[in-house]
Amino acid sequence: MGDFSAFDTRGYRTVDVRSGYGQWIATYEDTVRDEMDLALLERLTTVDWAAAADVADLGCGTGRTGAWLDARGARGIDGVDLTPEMLERAHARGIFRSLAEADVRASGLTAGAYDLVSTSLVDEHLPALEPLYAEAFRLARPGGAYVLVGIHPFFLIASGMPTHFDAADGEAVAIETHLHLLGDHVAAAHAAGWVLAELHEAVIGDEWIAAKPRWAAQRGQPISFAFAWRRPA
Repeated sequence: MGDFSAFDTRGYRTVDVRSGYGQWIATYEDTVRDEMDLALLERLTTVDWAAAADVADLGCGTGRTGAWLDARGARGIDGVDLTPEMLERAHARGIFRSLAEADVRASGLTAGAYDLVSTSLVDEHLPALEPLYAEAFRLARPGGAYVLVGIHPFFLIASGMPTHFDAADGEAVAIETHLHLLGDHVAAAHAAGWVLAELHEAVIGDEWIAAKPRWAAQRGQPISFAFAWRRPA
């Protein structure tokens, strides 16, 4: 689908991904809630995290996903991200085997070398999904898994709100956002060769409303999703 501008009701000044996350770094960890992504990873049952000896974390950011994977026994985690400031924070965690500044669609990592590929809260910044799914497939070993967590398109449309952060002066600044329906993910994944193993969707519930009381009227609406894909053996 791609174009989010038709649904954008906020009109925030928009910046590119690299500069946006470079500015957001100071408050990112305090802004992104575990209910958005890590809680969804907990619900996946078809991925043996501890058996993953080699992991490619595409769009690793500050290393939140990498730290979650490390705590569950995954090893050999190689992270790539477009933003140097994010990579610095990830490096400070001390859990990555390697970190590199690279585009998630052209990571530079070794083909067919990974038991698990992960991407979290990245896809809304890409104008098209096909290159991401193709790169993940290139990296995965036969039988390997790809886990992708994203902001739900229903939430983006219903809220009219792009991914954004508050700048140091208090201005709300949007980061380039694109809209991809769940069907777009399925089409792109199947085109790359992936087979669907699981799909989970998170909704706005008590935890969200406790943190954001104004969202009470949105109770029960989808806010994020997690796919688990498998590369055929």
